[in-house]
Amino acid sequence: MFDETLTKIANDLIDYGNRNEAVAGLKALYADDAVSVEAADMGMGRERKGVQEIIAKHEAWNSMVEAHETKIHGPFFHGPSQFGLIFELDSTNRQTGERSDMKELAIYTVEDGKIAREEFFYSV
Repeated sequence: MFDETLTKIANDLIDYGNRNEAVAGLKALYADDAVSVEAADMGMGRERKGVQEIIAKHEAWNSMVEAHETKIHGPFFHGPSQFGLIFELDSTNRQTGERSDMKELAIYTVEDGKIAREEFFYSV
């Protein structure tokens, strides 16, 4: 029903996430010039351009937050080039010690066999 490359990339991204190998997934699945857009500026800017900047964003997030449990739901496909995932995260802010539950929707756009864009939507 949906493009084979699209479904493989989506499922591979989930597999990397479930193995806590997000950076390896970024290197394997993302275009060199990929763009990542956050719903809000959480102190690091909303947009990152290039896989190296996206990796740096992940590393900064991991330095600020201790993840206790992450659940990934999906993939949910949309047309020939997009899929979405829902992430649920139980985490503690390393600076404040505050523990919280977070849920976000991520929409991915695939071009030429690589993830070219990701956009995050948060629940509050």
